[in-house]
Formats: sequence, C-alpha cells, structure tokens
Amino acid sequence: MNNFNVTIGLAFLAGLASFLSPCVLSLVPAYIGYLGGRAAGGESSGKNRWVTFTHGLAFVLGFSLVFILFNILASALGLLLYDVRTWLAKIGGFVIVIFGLHMIGVFRIPFLEYDVRVHSQVDRRWGYLSSVLMGIFFSAGWSPCIGPVLGWIMTFSVNGGSIVKGTTLGVAYSAGLAIPFLLAALGIGWVSTLLRRYSKVMRVVEIIMGVLLIVVGILLFLGSFNVLANYIPLINFGL
Repeated sequence: MNNFNVTIGLAFLAGLASFLSPCVLSLVPAYIGYLGGRAAGGESSGKNRWVTFTHGLAFVLGFSLVFILFNILASALGLLLYDVRTWLAKIGGFVIVIFGLHMIGVFRIPFLEYDVRVHSQVDRRWGYLSSVLMGIFFSAGWSPCIGPVLGWIMTFSVNGGSIVKGTTLGVAYSAGLAIPFLLAALGIGWVSTLLRRYSKVMRVVEIIMGVLLIVVGILLFLGSFNVLANYIPLINFGL
C-alpha cells in the first residue's frame, strides 16, 4: 500500500474526529440555528429541506476552502524547503507528539484551547454566498482549537513534495469534517438531541486522537511512517 494512501485515509478520519472536538461541537447549535432560519416554512416542506441542505453544502464549501488553502500553502512551503525535508519531517514529528500530549491532557497549551465565537451573521440577502461566508467565518473560530489535528495534516502537506498532495490532504480532511455537518443539515430536528446525549464521547475521541497523533509523530520523526501502511490496511479507501 502507498504511504500517501494511508495519509489520505488518516486525514479523512481526522476530519470526522474533529467534528467531535469541543470547539467544533459547541458551534453546531449556531450552525443548526442558521440553517433552520434559511427555511422559512419549517422542516415539513420538501422544498425547505432541500434549501436547508443546499445551504449546508455552501457552508461546507466555505470552511473547506480555508482548510484546503492552508494545506496548499504548507505544500508550497515544503517545496521551497525541499532540500531540508528530512529535518522538516523530524521537526514536524516532534510538534505532532506535543500536540498529541496536549490532546490527551498530559499538559495543556492555552492557545490550542482558544476559539473565536461567531456572534454576528452575514446578510442573508446574499443567498448562498452568505452561507459560504459563514463557513469561512466558522473555520476561523475552529482553527486554533483544532490546531493539533490540522497541524498534523499540514505537516504531511509540507513533506508531501507537491501541491497536488497537499491539496488532496486538505480535501480529504475537509470531506471528513463535512459529512457530519451535511447529516445535520438533513435532519436538524434530531441533531441537537443526539449531540446532548453523546456529548461525553467528545473526550474519548479526543484522547484516541491524541494517542494516534503521538504514534504518527514518533513514526514521522523516526522516518518509519511506512509502518502504518503495513498494519492499518483499512484506511486506504482505494485511493
């Protein structure tokens, strides 16, 4: 199995897990409220449900553009520093381990617990553009808090050796994060109840992701990331 295939699978799973991070999950009610307001007639109308879902797609496009751009910039930086890529991998692996220890709770990095709440909404008369902009604004609020996971993906973009690989990782991460939001757009009536019921899962997911970050960071530091290709065949996704 190609190592890059494994990285794409991990990026996708990291996006799914990021949805359950405290900073993202705490903003979901605002997202649901925004989408609910797009359908003036409520959820009973099939037309209104379609309007809600398409605005959810626009919202997802907004934050995806930001995260993909981050990875493109990381890839460009990696190309500029291509001659020292071995050291970049070791530095990146060390930083990823620090991020993992933060997520587990061995110590806390205050900056990585910071998020920007979205207190105002863009003009809804702008239609789907307003939903795209909301996605961009929300991603600005998430970025510091999901920094450990996003930094992990960007580290692989820096060491990927091409803009295409960095873009692909950004798309995979964004797709994983997008799926729960699109499901929420399809059924906003039950999502809030479900989130309250399983809110304790957030901490478990955070610890699991922290352990995974530590493992990946150590392997990246040692130059042995190909070990994952041998022992985690389920995250290839055929890519």
